[in-house]
Amino acid sequence: MKITPIAVSPDQILYEQVADRLQGLIADGTLEPGDRLPSIRKLREQLSVSTSTVLEAYRLLEDRGLIVPRPQSGYYVKQTALDRHQEPAETAPPQEASPVDISLAFQVMAKIRETDTVQLGAAIPALEYLPLTKLNRLMGKILRENPHLAHAYGSALGCLSLRSELAKRMLDAGCSVPPDRIIITNGAMEAIYLALQAITRPGDTIAIESPTYFGILEAMKMLQLKALALPTHPREGISLPHLEEALQKKQVRACLIITNFNNPIGSCMDDAKKKRLVELLNEYETPLIEDDVYGDIYFTGTRPKAIKAFDTENRVIYCSSVSKILSPGLRIGWCAGGRYGDRIVQIKSIINQSTAVPPQLAVAEFFANGGCDRHLRQLRHAYQTQMNRMLQAIGDYFPPDTRVTHPNGGHVLWLEMPAGFDSLQLYKEALAQKISIAPGVMFSVSGTYYQNCFRLNTAISWSPVVDRAMQTLGELAKKQL
Repeated sequence: MKITPIAVSPDQILYEQVADRLQGLIADGTLEPGDRLPSIRKLREQLSVSTSTVLEAYRLLEDRGLIVPRPQSGYYVKQTALDRHQEPAETAPPQEASPVDISLAFQVMAKIRETDTVQLGAAIPALEYLPLTKLNRLMGKILRENPHLAHAYGSALGCLSLRSELAKRMLDAGCSVPPDRIIITNGAMEAIYLALQAITRPGDTIAIESPTYFGILEAMKMLQLKALALPTHPREGISLPHLEEALQKKQVRACLIITNFNNPIGSCMDDAKKKRLVELLNEYETPLIEDDVYGDIYFTGTRPKAIKAFDTENRVIYCSSVSKILSPGLRIGWCAGGRYGDRIVQIKSIINQSTAVPPQLAVAEFFANGGCDRHLRQLRHAYQTQMNRMLQAIGDYFPPDTRVTHPNGGHVLWLEMPAGFDSLQLYKEALAQKISIAPGVMFSVSGTYYQNCFRLNTAISWSPVVDRAMQTLGELAKKQL
């Protein structure tokens, strides 16, 4: 087969671009399981690249679990879970505003974060993927040179050096936000909580994707807000027709969306849909809170744009953090509050005055001089490799009628089992064998639907222990069916 030359991107290593091109051909069915890939010599000539570039691209695809070498024969497309399992369909939650009930989430999270379990439940990155040594060194240097910084109040807005670096990085998401309109927070969840508090009153209704991250539901419950859970597609995201209907009926005060690679369902809206969403918000004068913590963890192409990139009337409150890419423990998040920014700063000042200064300066220095882009390339490679390994394990060990998402970024998978399956039972049985999962009911407004679904974290270091845990989960799932 003839493969057309690639358009070289300065933001991505060449062999990664070659690998992504071939992965795209595998994903769209042009290259099917069992097909032989072009020889190294032929691909080198077709793409006008070096032999070493082709070899590195094939090694990368092998790491991703997509191809296998055969001695004296070449490379072949591997049978993977992408071929064995369908994706879940668009969700169909009850479309009525209701109070949030997330009591189960507290119980589950207390268990799945215990250190003696195989951590497939909590959506947290393995620490070995993160630049901890460099961050620790930067933190030590900052404290040695400025010993008073750890003990003084900082600005409610946060350190200017960090806000300046974040303003530069937000350009990659298509956003032009000046540093003085960025507010540093204690993680993305504080940013979301502050944003909700700034634009709502108790009893208001918020339109959300369904399923959605249980932390968002917890924040809404604390603020006495109602949720309108809308149908969500695992690739395309929230249903705009259903959202428009709710806006027409004046059912919602605001929207809250996890933009890119939603947790837990993995969806990522395309640019046209993001633009249309902003048009709807403007038409009905409705604010939107955007959670974009996974935007930098894309597997192919370039970083997806934020909804904020299409915001023409400053109605979008953009929230993110470094928890998924640098360090969850530093608690560095931020928001660009748009027209609501001053109110958010005021509430931030009342609640906790400021965010700790040394972590801010360490992250700012890492962004400026720490090789962040190289780190992110390595991180994306690791996350994609681990996700493909988990998809392969699902294909090998789980029932054939399992449905599983195939996100193009992030580090979670959403599994849908046949009707009647009880993910809470699976959670309890797995926990008894020191394996954690996140049952689907945690991600529903009432805690009563998605009983046949569960989430798996893929940001882990693959090992025989993890492989055995996946095999055990598959066996437990089969016993229910």
